[in-house]
Amino acid sequence: MLILGLIAAALLGPLFVWRTNDNPSVQRYGIASAVAVAGAAVTPLAMGQCGFSSVATGVDHLLAYGLMATASLLALLGARALFDRADGKKVTSGAMTGEISTGGFRMGWWVPWVLLSPTLVILVVFLYAPAVQTFTLSTQLTRLGAPKSIDVCFGNFSELLITDPFKLVAYPLLAIGAVYAARFFVRRTSPGTAGRRWADLAAVVAMLSVFVALYAMFSPGGGGQVAYRPVYLNTVIISVGIVALGMSGGLAIAYLAFRQIGGGAIYRTLLIWPYAISPAVAGVLFFMIFDPTAGIFQHSMEVVFGIDVPNYRENAVLAQTAIILASAWKILGYNILFYLAGLQTVPIDQIEAAIIDGAGTWQRFKKVVLPALSPMTFFLLVTNLTYAFFEVYATIDFMTKGAPAGKTSVAIYEIIRVGVNNGDLGRGAAQSVLLFIAIIGITLWQFRTSGSRVSYGGS
Repeated sequence: MLILGLIAAALLGPLFVWRTNDNPSVQRYGIASAVAVAGAAVTPLAMGQCGFSSVATGVDHLLAYGLMATASLLALLGARALFDRADGKKVTSGAMTGEISTGGFRMGWWVPWVLLSPTLVILVVFLYAPAVQTFTLSTQLTRLGAPKSIDVCFGNFSELLITDPFKLVAYPLLAIGAVYAARFFVRRTSPGTAGRRWADLAAVVAMLSVFVALYAMFSPGGGGQVAYRPVYLNTVIISVGIVALGMSGGLAIAYLAFRQIGGGAIYRTLLIWPYAISPAVAGVLFFMIFDPTAGIFQHSMEVVFGIDVPNYRENAVLAQTAIILASAWKILGYNILFYLAGLQTVPIDQIEAAIIDGAGTWQRFKKVVLPALSPMTFFLLVTNLTYAFFEVYATIDFMTKGAPAGKTSVAIYEIIRVGVNNGDLGRGAAQSVLLFIAIIGITLWQFRTSGSRVSYGGS
């Protein structure tokens, strides 16, 4: 099984050069093949080939192959950088290779590294070293306070996935095929036509198929598997709700607050204040607002509208809605701050030209303001997603503690519940690695999709 992975890596090297290099040659094909094989061989050697042992399952084999492919791709990216440098595509900055001239002072290449050394030490000690330890823990069965641990290879990961390796491969391949088919459909149609509208709809469906494929890949539980599929679904629902409500609400309020009004500076400062509080405080505030016995919301609905609102902790939809409202309110001030700054960069001459052309308020907002805010929107999309994935634990812990029946238990809450509260460090580390990979994947996807449509003024 290991030999098959190395053979695939040897074939991947030349294919990578053929697709990415402008000057492919027999020598570069050979170098890329050797580099790919070396990169693919690192991971099984580091893990003792446990993914291909006699007791490993088909899912373990797939995870081992995936890890080998990732290491091989990273090695090929390094080789590509060397090839590009040999072709003269990338000019090395003189700041790190020669002397630095600043006014009357001349510094060697080593000075920036000396100045950065305190920061680098802190990063290594408090960020990179714990990250490496997390990856190590994810392959072990380790209990908090236990003196020993047992290596379980990919066991902590495979128990989160379905047990059928063929379906585990088929689902993502079908989703990727749908994405590329929709992209081909879009390229073959002209803007403004009925075909383009259908192509855009197909592209949206293809993107949704990726989330459906991931949903199908995670285990629903039973048979010794961890029920991670509900956690994934809760994470998607709550994260999308937080990002959508936080960004749309932030843009709407910033657009209204940007107008010239008396005391506008004080008013805008008060709008930004909620971001200064912690997620835990936001959870406490909304816990008090939606409390079924003494909450302001419950009392207002009964007195003003005569409506008896159910206990949100006993209703999945209400519980998720409450978490979304609390978390979106917490990030709202952050979005308002950046959108207010972005609105100041909207070209006034374009708005005046749109007014002269007879464009209404909504048309000016859609055709002029939104495109000008695309860089800020792209930045906020990345930061809001990061917040929705990592910063909601305290809010959920104070408001619902994952209830009802785990319907508000998102990925970060499950990581802390399993790893800290239950003391199962290995499984908690595996889930944190999974969340880390998801964040990297989503960020790369955003840069390849949304990032390509961002307009930076005249650049």
